[in-house]
Amino acid sequence: MTISRRPGRRPGSADTRGEILSAARRVFAEKGFDKATVRGIAREANVDPALVHHYFDTKEGMFAAAMRLPVSPDQIVPLLLEGPREEIGERLVRLILTVTGEPETREPMVALIRSAMTNEQAETMFREFVTNALLFRVADRLEVPPLRIEAAFAQMFGIVMGRYVLRLEPLASADPEDLVQLLAPTVQRYLTG
Repeated sequence: MTISRRPGRRPGSADTRGEILSAARRVFAEKGFDKATVRGIAREANVDPALVHHYFDTKEGMFAAAMRLPVSPDQIVPLLLEGPREEIGERLVRLILTVTGEPETREPMVALIRSAMTNEQAETMFREFVTNALLFRVADRLEVPPLRIEAAFAQMFGIVMGRYVLRLEPLASADPEDLVQLLAPTVQRYLTG
């Protein structure tokens, strides 16, 4: 006789969401972002995949939560793409400077960047996540070659590294609005040529 599992909350732990996140961290670490699946994470957490979707709408959202990122691509992509195309460079620079401007949103991102610089698994996860969940989605929506999006990202990645990891002066203490004015035209050129 086979007992069928009912979807929904399983009996036992009251922290099912936390257990799913722990399972997601293990699966992402083992398989990387691209090869990890919602079904595989659900299996690792011993829950129904529908329950994973209940807590996390997308794999990208689950990755952001598992890695303790302050924002997910599902939040960022619409913010970047809403509004005039000729202002996307400014929106991108302002968004990154705003997200990284507050310690509670900056610190998880910097921790992941530092891990990616010294750990091959973290580097693979970070690269796959950034390219497939964020950059290629934006490139597709803007109908620009991925190289342009990657160049814009590299520009802003360098700013984040210089400002918050290396703490280069005067970059580290520069007013965000001054940086927006300085960087937005260059980033815009990458995105619209």
